Amino acid sequence: MKKVLSLLTALIVLALPALSLADTDVTLGVTGGFYEDLWQPTIDLLKGEGINITLQQFSDFSIPNNALNDGEIQINAFQHHAYFNNDTSINGYDLTAIADTFVITMNLFSNKYGSLEALIADIDAGKKLKAVVPNDATNYGRSLILLRDAGLIELSEYEGTPNVENIVSQKLELVQVNASMTYQYLDDADVCAINGNYAASYGVDPASAIYTENVDLSNESFICLIAVRTADKDNPVYQRIAEVFCSDVTGKVVHEQFEGFFYLMWEQAE
Repeated sequence: MKKVLSLLTALIVLALPALSLADTDVTLGVTGGFYEDLWQPTIDLLKGEGINITLQQFSDFSIPNNALNDGEIQINAFQHHAYFNNDTSINGYDLTAIADTFVITMNLFSNKYGSLEALIADIDAGKKLKAVVPNDATNYGRSLILLRDAGLIELSEYEGTPNVENIVSQKLELVQVNASMTYQYLDDADVCAINGNYAASYGVDPASAIYTENVDLSNESFICLIAVRTADKDNPVYQRIAEVFCSDVTGKVVHEQFEGFFYLMWEQAE
């Protein structure tokens, strides 16, 4: 009898989290159409547990953290640590990261050059070329690292991410635009540094990049995250959402549809 009671007690305890999560509506902020594909398996699975997730698209990186901090949305998943740390510090947002998700690559793309070597050859021949890069501080710094590694600029030593003051020399003019607009300059600029989320949203083949970012997974700066208000960091609903998203249900979509744009952090830990 005691064994039966113990078993019943264990089953009740296991059932409690599921019961506490039932009938919960959550609005989750993202930037880029491809997130809808990434999140759909999680949305479908958690709907069966009573967690109803609605994605809210934002057209600009500067909005989702403000919306989260103000309570307009309950969770967001669009940014890496470098951006999160900078944005929350500057604006005084009281937000917390509850999970690391993946690194989305930033690569160099061009509609005018089929290879980095061809682009550099024209520069060496005296042509004045332009590179379009994101204009927000952290993604601009990331693009400088990308251009340095590609041999197109030289940088001095820096902490965190570099800025314009760290440029020692450059072989082409840098034009800063909103990160969400970089893809749209491919026909005008000679080369563009494009965040992978926007490239993926436009259906760009990652193999078409003329230079691919060297990703350092030991540096969390460009690892993306899921964020909530600090007061909600232990909320079991949000913890469950993060748990399901950071699993094979998302990995399957990434490997089938977006191979080449992502390094999944939960797979790196295996």
